[in-house]
Amino acid sequence: MGISAENAQRIEGLDLHVAELDAVDGTPIYDLAPYFGAMGPQGDIREPEMPGEMLKDYWASKH
Repeated sequence: MGISAENAQRIEGLDLHVAELDAVDGTPIYDLAPYFGAMGPQGDIREPEMPGEMLKDYWASKH
């Protein structure tokens, strides 16, 4: 199972072209759903420090 936010570019027949999807090219997509903030985590969120340390420069290389 994978969860990522993608940027839909265009649809050609049954092909959905996206950018910024965290998947291998050609991987089948079984479900697309919008994200609603109201359905996301409520209140304070706690997480270990490791993901922040590991991904601190992740978006810097994307822009």
